[in-house]
Amino acid sequence: MTFNKDIPISEESSGESAEIAGKYLTFGLASEEYGLEILKVQEIIGMINVTRVPGTPDFVRGVINLRGKVIPVVELRLKFGMEAKEDTERTCIIVLEINRNGSHVTTGVIVDEVSEVINISADQIEPPPDFGTSVDTDFILGMGKTDQKMVIMIDADKVLSGGEIILVDEVVKQA
Repeated sequence: MTFNKDIPISEESSGESAEIAGKYLTFGLASEEYGLEILKVQEIIGMINVTRVPGTPDFVRGVINLRGKVIPVVELRLKFGMEAKEDTERTCIIVLEINRNGSHVTTGVIVDEVSEVINISADQIEPPPDFGTSVDTDFILGMGKTDQKMVIMIDADKVLSGGEIILVDEVVKQA
């Protein structure tokens, strides 16, 4: 590995960036651009009827029946503390396979719109900002800097906490 003497790079930070570099599906929420590792994405579907399940948190929109399989659907706007918005013709569901403690859970996330698949290289990645202990940023892999925009790179496995995964699993069992 070669280093530019003028730019200090620690072995640790460059290694972490290399691990998360790759292809990301980008999508919009409000005015921000986010990215999910393409390998976590099973498919993208237009908005379909979501069956609400009573007693679930606001960010759980409900469940869908996708080819005979019941899948919980999370509204990322609400999960991230954003204002709710009416669905549009661009609103869609990204179906993800997330890994939690060795088990795979299929979950849908509702986003305002899907943008494109981009390749983010290690030299385009900055670590997530440190907001202190009051803000949970564990689900942010890094900040991808492309020519036109900043992409908040999300770790699909950490968007929902362990307790929320259990709750979402219970939603599926109720449906």
